[in-house]
Amino acid sequence: MAWTYILRCNDGSFYTGSTNRDLDARVWEHNNDDLSGANFTRRRRPAVLVYAEQFLTIDAAFFREKQVQGWSRRKKLALIEGRGAELPALSTASAERTLRQAQRPGAEGTR
Repeated sequence: MAWTYILRCNDGSFYTGSTNRDLDARVWEHNNDDLSGANFTRRRRPAVLVYAEQFLTIDAAFFREKQVQGWSRRKKLALIEGRGAELPALSTASAERTLRQAQRPGAEGTR
C-alpha cells in the first residue's frame, strides 16, 4: 500500500509527502532521521501527522501528493478537517482571486 500524507510542522506550516512504506515509520524518519527525513521537515521539527490517504500504488499516491501540494493553505485545512464539500468552492475562489490579481492595472500581460 502507498500513502499521501500531510504533516503539520512546529512552525505551523504543512508538508505534503507520499510513501510506499510504513506510514508511522516515515513520520518517525521526518522527526528523527537526518538522512531520510525531508530537508523541509528537518528544520521544522517536530512534525505531526494530521492527514493520510491510502492508495493501491505509489504512482497514485505521488499524483495526489503533487495535487495537494498545489493547493492553498485554506484548501489543505478543509481536507485535514474533513470538510470535503468545501474543496470545490475553495478551488473556484482561488482561481477567481488569481484572475483578479492578473487583471489589476500594471500586472504583467494587462498592458
